[in-house]
Amino acid sequence: MRTVTVNASKKYDVFIEKGLVSKSGEIIKNLASSRKAAVITDNTVAGLYLKTVVDSMKENGFEVHTFSFPAGEASKCHRTLIAVYDFLAEAQITRSDVIVALGGGVVGDLVGYAAATYLRGVDFVQIPTTLLAQVDSSVGGKTAVDINAGKNLVGAFKQPLCVICDTDALSTLSEDIFADGMGEVVKYGMIKSATLFEKLLSGDVKDSLEDVIAECVSIKRDVVEADEFEKGDRMLLNFGHTLGHAIEKYYNFSGISHGKAVAIGMAEFTRLAEEKGLCKKGTFEKLKKCLEKNLLPFSCDISLKELAPLCLSDKKRKSDGINIVLCSEVGKSFIKKLGIDEFYDFLNVR
Repeated sequence: MRTVTVNASKKYDVFIEKGLVSKSGEIIKNLASSRKAAVITDNTVAGLYLKTVVDSMKENGFEVHTFSFPAGEASKCHRTLIAVYDFLAEAQITRSDVIVALGGGVVGDLVGYAAATYLRGVDFVQIPTTLLAQVDSSVGGKTAVDINAGKNLVGAFKQPLCVICDTDALSTLSEDIFADGMGEVVKYGMIKSATLFEKLLSGDVKDSLEDVIAECVSIKRDVVEADEFEKGDRMLLNFGHTLGHAIEKYYNFSGISHGKAVAIGMAEFTRLAEEKGLCKKGTFEKLKKCLEKNLLPFSCDISLKELAPLCLSDKKRKSDGINIVLCSEVGKSFIKKLGIDEFYDFLNVR
């Protein structure tokens, strides 16, 4: 088993190995302060793993209450959040109990936010079941829901008790959903690891999933430990996300997946940066090839003029401008502060 330890405001481990879902009760028992748990998932993951998790927890002495909601980004909203709060109250979950988020990024984000806010904070565990969640969203303590104005605009920092990454869970993913997770994997290569990027460009990551997940988590761990609350370099993890979130918003969070939107965001900003001399020549072509190899898009039909106002509703917006993340070359990233007019100039839309 691979273990990555995160030393944030709360110290916790990320466990990475095949077959961990069936061992989840034992892992959680060693960390939780009570033997009462709420397991929350979506209706897709419920049919795949809920019984296994519940059985494992009951075998380890837990009283378990379960709740599921419709799968998809549209559920990451206050309507679902209130339903989760009502479930937790009905199950009489207390501050000493534990909440388990079983699923992909939507489940982890929403359930993590519920855990951060219900009773002003209840311990929770992440059991991510998608590649995107295992390499990125389950680690680092960011939790959130979407509102009409944009993605993840309401949230809190809440570190989990632990993260349980079962690589066997990835075998049930469709090619499309697996590729979605690769958007975040490519991001880690671009911002911090030329070695990882070359691996993604030349090989099949399915042959070395534990190593790839552990490397992505380790990169995120290092960034989070240095800047847990996103006051500085943690913004580097948002490479591709400013434009990606705008694309998701344009489609009302239902026409394109997060990883694919981020892939387009990375490619477009890299193309523009290279055009303006902010990025080493040839970087865009390398990124394009890597995205294509991993079944990810690098462009879309929406004009940058249409996307620019949506970018400015992103949470990285400042009162006098916006911070964007660029890569000077593969494996090296930086934050560039732009005024509003400068941002429009960067996008070539004025």
